[in-house]
Formats: sequence, structure tokens, C-alpha cells
Amino acid sequence: MTNLADLTTLRVGGPAGTYVEAASEAEFIDAIRTADAEGTPLLVIGGGSNLLVGDAGFDGLVLRDARSEISIQDDGFCGGVSATATAGTSWDTLVERAVVEEWVGLESLSGIPGSAGAAPVQNIGAYGGELSDTLASVRTWDRETNLVRTLMSIELGFGYRTSILKRSLVAPYGPTPRYVVLDVTVHTRFGSRSAPIRYQQLADALGLTVGDTAPIADVRAAVLALRASKGMVLDAADNDTWSAGSFFTNPVVPEGEVPEGAPRFPASGGDVKTSAAWLIEHAGFSRGFALPGSAAAVSTKHSLAITNRGGATSGQVADLARHLRDGVRDAYGIELTPEPVLVGASLN
Repeated sequence: MTNLADLTTLRVGGPAGTYVEAASEAEFIDAIRTADAEGTPLLVIGGGSNLLVGDAGFDGLVLRDARSEISIQDDGFCGGVSATATAGTSWDTLVERAVVEEWVGLESLSGIPGSAGAAPVQNIGAYGGELSDTLASVRTWDRETNLVRTLMSIELGFGYRTSILKRSLVAPYGPTPRYVVLDVTVHTRFGSRSAPIRYQQLADALGLTVGDTAPIADVRAAVLALRASKGMVLDAADNDTWSAGSFFTNPVVPEGEVPEGAPRFPASGGDVKTSAAWLIEHAGFSRGFALPGSAAAVSTKHSLAITNRGGATSGQVADLARHLRDGVRDAYGIELTPEPVLVGASLN
């Protein structure tokens, strides 16, 4: 029997009812279609880096796209490149190739765990860049119409850690979206230098000013080093990386609700984005904080990650997340929103 703990970066979660790895697109689609036709609960997973699965597991079909292929459509077209990655491709494999072959625009997204297919669901982003900056389209299997459907970037409704894909994680489709990604196409330009640096910490690491550019290989190296310093690069020997990355999204609130001294970043609609990590730390939860007797703890490197110190249960992770959320709400009146998809787990 396959346990979800073996398929997720948090390393928690009970057994899968049935586990299938699809070796072809046809097999992948057929498994989805059959599960839906039979009323079998469906959980499509990629790298398992954005999931908190309950200790009881998932009584249904757990499906992974085992394809890992990158193809080039328009090499040299208008000075740019269109590259398509199958959903099962490791996201960082695509970024690494982009940097090696000097495709500009993905370098700040280096080291993000998970699959290419999961990347557009929450519009992954880091160090001032987001997938929406370069995404051209996604091919999906539409579970409502039972048809392959291509969604262009403009149709995906991208926002901060959201998309139409994520917003289709509702009944009767959840915990898998209505639109299941088959492959992802990005369009970038060729160049030896990066896109303009947008994030102060990355600029500092490179010895530059925000708005400057740098060799894209240098940007990737700096991003990987920064992520590693925060426990955000997977390492089997480091419990600080046994996490789902940032457990909460940075809250977007009216400027008047941001506590004095907290970071402020422009957001849409005249609101501002503030730092969930700052709120957690200033609400009294230091790095390494754990509830008594629990093997789940705040990372010792970054206060926004909840980690499995070895032998943690999903319930312990959820208890700690709830404790942090409630503590921030009590201290500042701001409600933190969990970033991972909760499957058979709850913070209520």
C-alpha cells in the first residue's frame, strides 16, 4: 500500500486507496475520466510540495503524471523561445534548462519544488517573479466537458497565488481542479542577462540595485543560495526542508490594517501586501516553535514554514498551523490563509 507520506514533501499523510502513475497522456486522461465516471474520489498530485494530507489518507485514486518531457516549438522565433513541459516534469528541471540555454524570465523561480503541472494552479512566484510573467498557455483536461481544452494566459485569471485552475477546486471536483493540467507552455526571450531584479533581498545578494540585471546563471545561483538558507530547497538530511514551503500566503489588506513596523508591498485595488512571516514572529512564535509533545515545528530557518521534525502526524501539523493562525489573528486582527491544499485535514 502506498502512503501519501511517501509522496509529499511534508512527509505526512495516510494510505492512498489506489495509486497510479500514468506513463502517457492517454493513460493519464483515461484514469481521470474513469474515476469521474465511476464516482471515485480523485487526487492528482505532482511533486507533493503543496499538500497537507490527513492521517486517514485518501480513499480514492491518487494519480501522478509520470511524463517528464520538454519540447521546443519556436526556437529563434522573434528572438524568443516557446517551450512546453509535460505536467509531470519537475519545475526546476525546466528552469535549469532555461538558464543553461539562456531563456530569460524563469531564473527567479529557481529551486521551487513541485511539478510543472502544479505551477500555474497557484501562479508560483518568488523573489519578485511569477509564472504569469512568462506563461503562454496550459493544455488541460476539462472534467466537466470531458474534452482537452487549451487555456491562454489571459484566460487563467492569474493573481497572487491564484488562478482559475485553483478556483475550480470546488465541489464536485475537489481536491483536484476541474481543469487538470496536461502540459504548460512558456514563452521567453533569449539573452545572457536576467530580467530586471525586482526583489531587494535578491538585489542585495547580487550586490545590485533593484531594477538592475545580472547574468542569468548568477541569478539562479543566488536564488538557490537564498532558498537553501531558508530551508526552501529539498534536502532529505535537513528536517527544515520537510515542509510544504510557505504555509501561509502573505495577507493583502487595507494599508490602515498593517501593523506599525510590518513590511508593506503594493497590491491591487489600493491595498497592500504584508509579510506573514513578520506577523508570525511578532505574534510571539519564534523559529523552532513547537507545541508540547509535537514533532511539527516552525522551521529554524524561516518562520513561514511548518516542518516535520521526524515522525510528525498530519494532525500535529494542522494543530500548529491553527495555533499560529489564531495567534496572529488575536494579536493583529489579520486572518492568515493556508497556502497548501488540505486533503482530509482541517484548520477549523
